[in-house]
Amino acid sequence: MRSFAGIVVGAAVLALSPVAGLAALAGTAMVGARPEVFTVTGLAVFAAVLFLGLLLCVPRPRAVWGRWLRAALILAVEAAVVWRVAGATLTPPQVQSVAGPPVAGQREWLLPTGSRLAYVRVAPKRVTRPEPVVVLSGGPGVADLAADRAFYGRLAADGYAVYVYDQVGTGRSARLPDPAAYGLARDVADLEAVRKAIGAERLNLVARGDGARLAAAYLSDGPDRVARAVLDSPAGLDRARTASLLDGGPPSPRMLAVHILLRVEPAAAHTFAGDAELDARAAGLPRGAADSCPAVPAAGSGGYAGLADRPSPRGLREGLARVTAPVLVVKGPCDAESWAAAADVRAAIPGAGFAYAGSRAAYLAALRAFLAGRPVAAYEGATPPPGYRGPW
Repeated sequence: MRSFAGIVVGAAVLALSPVAGLAALAGTAMVGARPEVFTVTGLAVFAAVLFLGLLLCVPRPRAVWGRWLRAALILAVEAAVVWRVAGATLTPPQVQSVAGPPVAGQREWLLPTGSRLAYVRVAPKRVTRPEPVVVLSGGPGVADLAADRAFYGRLAADGYAVYVYDQVGTGRSARLPDPAAYGLARDVADLEAVRKAIGAERLNLVARGDGARLAAAYLSDGPDRVARAVLDSPAGLDRARTASLLDGGPPSPRMLAVHILLRVEPAAAHTFAGDAELDARAAGLPRGAADSCPAVPAAGSGGYAGLADRPSPRGLREGLARVTAPVLVVKGPCDAESWAAAADVRAAIPGAGFAYAGSRAAYLAALRAFLAGRPVAAYEGATPPPGYRGPW
């Protein structure tokens, strides 16, 4: 009976060993220790608790030779486990930038906010529309400058100057040294700096997914700075959805350490695992709308930018209730945001229209019509139409 109780207690201690190690790592990081110090401290605590659990799990035999065998077995298991965990934690993977080569026409804004943003301007033969179109990518932390330029650049044929950019920390834009500096407030400030940089009194905003949350926050903060806004498959106004290092299967000990550090000492997480490593990790994560929708790797993912907490600003809904600029909410047959989120955004903005586009061609046609002030076929149904495969 005593041996059985010891095994149960030992198993519990073994289960607590990674928790104790991560707690020690986080606690040491919080007092300002360097990565090599808090990492070794966490591994040492993990090893000590693991050793105690093994001692409790393996009964102590009476024979002397059995005791030596028990000690050898415990030390061998301890060494093998600690060696494997230490290797997986301390050794950074060999990765390269996932941003890719520059896009044709790529330029850079150096904004007064401190952000360096990669962008492309698609110019029309002759500017006939005074308000430029600025495209806000989805996410969080996802950007694809090349694809956005190819698709939204078609609006230049209608006389608009079209600007497509990667938000700070994503795609081809510069990363920030402190992950805590990312967030919706920073993105709103960057967008306002972009407006001033291109010398526009008002912008036409075309935004999708989490970028629509950015557009909504910008509308709420300064509705007079927006001529028209198209919110394509918008994320929920109140839901600060972020990516997670725990997505995509069992996390490695190294990613568990980064996950914990981001919550207690973001700067230490950045020192421990650099941007290239987190970008590569995020780029490989599948991002799909639902089980019935195809999951594809996120092009140009920004690791730390995608993991940042993005709470909605105070007074967001109150500000949206004062918006007078025309707004069109668009929903497609398959995306990562729920139907309820789009309905909520529409209800929050007085007079906002709602359209359903069953294809990219239909979406582009609705986009062109709305920006030009032409009528767009409204979807009046309270529930999704047949063929909708996204979340509700």
